[in-house]
Amino acid sequence: MQARFSLTVVLYFVAVPAFADIGRQVDLDWPQIIAFAAHQTNYSGTYVYQHDGHMESARITHISDQSGEHEKLESMDGPRRAFIRNNNEVQWYSGDKNAVKVERQYSSKRFPALQPELLSALNENYLIQTAEQARISGFDTQAIVFQPKDSLRYTQKMWAHMDSGLLLKAAVLDERQEIVEQYTFIELKIGGKIERTQVMLGQSDGSLEQQSHSATPPETSEQFETSEWKVAAVPTGFKKIMEKRRLLHGKKTNVIHIVFSDGLAGISVFIETSVNNFKKRLGLSSRGAIHVYRKIKDDYLVTVVGEVPPRTVIQVADSVRQNVH
Repeated sequence: MQARFSLTVVLYFVAVPAFADIGRQVDLDWPQIIAFAAHQTNYSGTYVYQHDGHMESARITHISDQSGEHEKLESMDGPRRAFIRNNNEVQWYSGDKNAVKVERQYSSKRFPALQPELLSALNENYLIQTAEQARISGFDTQAIVFQPKDSLRYTQKMWAHMDSGLLLKAAVLDERQEIVEQYTFIELKIGGKIERTQVMLGQSDGSLEQQSHSATPPETSEQFETSEWKVAAVPTGFKKIMEKRRLLHGKKTNVIHIVFSDGLAGISVFIETSVNNFKKRLGLSSRGAIHVYRKIKDDYLVTVVGEVPPRTVIQVADSVRQNVH
């Protein structure tokens, strides 16, 4: 996920008025505080994720120390799943399967984090305003609203801890201002000493074996290699931040992966040969604010994934073209 892992950035918290004006337009002060707080704060807690009438819960523990960032995320419902991160090294554990080491995700905006290196694009694409103050999980928070300047992305509302800046709640809203998905901490400890062992898989984790059986290559200078493909109708404000051929877990051949971001939302485009992929579900599918659109383009399968409205992923997929030389 990015330069956000850097510990060289020194964050100081500016004094925030006890009663901020609701609707006051803000620059990047609060987004910057939110972005860096998630990476420089020790915290441990349980949050719920609500989408499409469903609710899931997960427990997250995060430590920032002299050796960098260490994080453990565990699902609390359904099949056992865990995510372990040590700086840029990421491993997923699922059920009784071995760990799968994966690359960092370029377009991901994980709760409770933002991407510091992409903050400069926010003012171009969103009107950022303060909203109400609220008490969440026992902590005082300030709500910030990111109102998009077009209809091709969602409104996002975030509640940040008044003292540390840690994000305690985040909601994605559609054009009717109805909640599409929402994350909320229901139990949280901020600060204090958290032992490194709490972000490791211990012997008691039994079926979650700690051995990698698949690894993707590390970052290389080919991150922005140019492919023979063009995406012609990316919404204004989305900038390409990565393009490369990569071997995804479960794939036998390389996939072209292109990532765009507007500073808050991300869109990923995957292009692969359609051999053995015709049985995949084509068309639109959704999970909360994440929409996936698949279509066959000539002899290729084009998949677009984004935290944007359905019309946006369809528009992007329909605009994928092969460059003519």
